[in-house]
Amino acid sequence: MGSLHRRLKLAVVSICAVALLAGCGGGSDSGGGNAAANAAVDQPYTDPVAYSVNPKDSLPSASENAAVTHHTLALAGSNIAYTTTTGHLTASDAKGNPEASFFYVAYTADGQDAKTRPVTFFYNGGPGSPAIYLRLGSFAPTRVDTADPQGTGYPNFPLVDNQESLIDTTDLVFIDPPGTGYSEAIAPNTNASFWGVDQDAGVMRDFIQRYITANQRSASPIYLYGESYGTPRTAVLSHLLESAGVHLSGIVLNSSILDYNDMGRNGDQYASSLPTFGAVAAYYNKVAPAPASTPGYMATMRGVVLQQYASFTDDANYTYGDPPSASQAQSFATLASLSGLANEALKLYFGTAVATNSNSYGDQLKPGFLIGSYDGRVAAANGSAMAQGGDPSSSLVSSFFNIQSQQVLPNYLKYSAPNTSYSSGRSPGWTWDFSHGGKAYPDTIPDLAQEIALNPKIKIFSINGYHDFVTPFFATEKDLGRLKTLASLQQNPPNIQLTHYNGGHMTYLDNDSRPLIKADLASFYKGTPIAGAMGFADLPDPWPDNTTPAASSLKAITLR
Repeated sequence: MGSLHRRLKLAVVSICAVALLAGCGGGSDSGGGNAAANAAVDQPYTDPVAYSVNPKDSLPSASENAAVTHHTLALAGSNIAYTTTTGHLTASDAKGNPEASFFYVAYTADGQDAKTRPVTFFYNGGPGSPAIYLRLGSFAPTRVDTADPQGTGYPNFPLVDNQESLIDTTDLVFIDPPGTGYSEAIAPNTNASFWGVDQDAGVMRDFIQRYITANQRSASPIYLYGESYGTPRTAVLSHLLESAGVHLSGIVLNSSILDYNDMGRNGDQYASSLPTFGAVAAYYNKVAPAPASTPGYMATMRGVVLQQYASFTDDANYTYGDPPSASQAQSFATLASLSGLANEALKLYFGTAVATNSNSYGDQLKPGFLIGSYDGRVAAANGSAMAQGGDPSSSLVSSFFNIQSQQVLPNYLKYSAPNTSYSSGRSPGWTWDFSHGGKAYPDTIPDLAQEIALNPKIKIFSINGYHDFVTPFFATEKDLGRLKTLASLQQNPPNIQLTHYNGGHMTYLDNDSRPLIKADLASFYKGTPIAGAMGFADLPDPWPDNTTPAASSLKAITLR
């Protein structure tokens, strides 16, 4: 529970929720905001509550209040007037009991008809991450320019107008789950009450229903956009929302981990990560002959994996530095011949427990450097500041995004709170209940199948980066390929499209790939085919599952 000081502050908060709803532009059934509303005076809000992400903490009560600001973005030759709403809404259970006070930031275009204007709910993963990476790095009207993967200017990246913003296509609502950012449980719940696969998805459903009701968006096309752990959350959440009567138009899966049972030191994990290893090796000119293109080389690597898959369980038992067995030596030689990778690099790949941790790859790919896990193209010299945290691609963004958020909230969004930091939920004592569907760790492909059964016309768009070791693109293809075993989907194929880009886990940070992703998302929202995308029929046939991962293999991994 929070301190008495926090309780006393809450007791005097009495600003009516009507003020919050009146400030939400672009989202009412009567047409939302307009040019006059855009010219209106901003409504700053100073929140008296210091929010906690500690597992046992909760608010005694909560109010629905928000800051409202008005802006214009010059985008593709047009000036788009939009309104931001930054604050809290209360999620309640089916009986009306308050569960959690959700912090959110909404960007809504003015003067739009809510019956046709899409609204998209964005959230990161972790589990335990607020929506800070998507909100500051992807498709909001402003973004932090990280110059990924070079990181030019690190760590002082500027906040810039986002020429790839989706504000011309959809309203955007960024959500912090309870116990992250400025979202907190309401007593008798605690933050930890919602730290589990099913608990999290249930309260997220309740928040989205509250937002839709509060802002009169029931007639709007509704989309979900989840990144990393946000992708299994999306699979579960989409089914829960559909079952509750919230019809979804589409979902976006960015850097997926749909089945946690793939994770760990087994043949499947090494098979699904090998094309990513090849892409990163090619980036460092360690493939001979040099590939003509990344997509072409990845097609080759998929074929290599499927041809040699039977040997991968044995290969994964190899310990780097020891002499390989005869069968392992033959496998490494064959893989080297087929892939263009060096035999020694393959021995390192299979011989260290790094299928989801690239820390050892620098020895072969860029000696003297640490290679990023979230983005293998990001490298930092051993001993440098960016290498100190163990993953330079994480160091590139983590601390500065938190610092930048502390500036954006009061200065641009006009929302202030007493908190001195904008935190993830992974505070001391953090635990997560990964159980779901009768398994110790979630497999959410069945949830996705259930959503498709309820809503056969739902659009599904999967985005992956070629250079992401944490959620390899081939693993996503493998997981979604399991849907091909369902007779109902063989007869009526779902509307699934997958695209891959140069980039890592936060694919949108790449300045060359982000415009491509924006164009593909525009096609997705319009319901038109995405040029060059894989479809349902292009997915690989399902692979056998070799082993169940040990719990230790999951605890070491943080997914944004």
